[in-house]
Amino acid sequence: MSGDNWLVALALLLVMEGLMPFLNPVAWRKLFAKLLAMSDGQLRFLGLASVLCGGLLLMLVWH
Repeated sequence: MSGDNWLVALALLLVMEGLMPFLNPVAWRKLFAKLLAMSDGQLRFLGLASVLCGGLLLMLVWH
């Protein structure tokens, strides 16, 4: 992956991360409060699930 592709991936990440607080800040705050209330194990599981789903989607799209 070239340097330009990494910048495109970073730009898309920032766009996706910014959509919810831009479109619905009240729901974003409620979701963030729920995330803060989760235990470390729950957050780690959520992070692992996100990484696995992202990796699988990347493999499906890349080939």
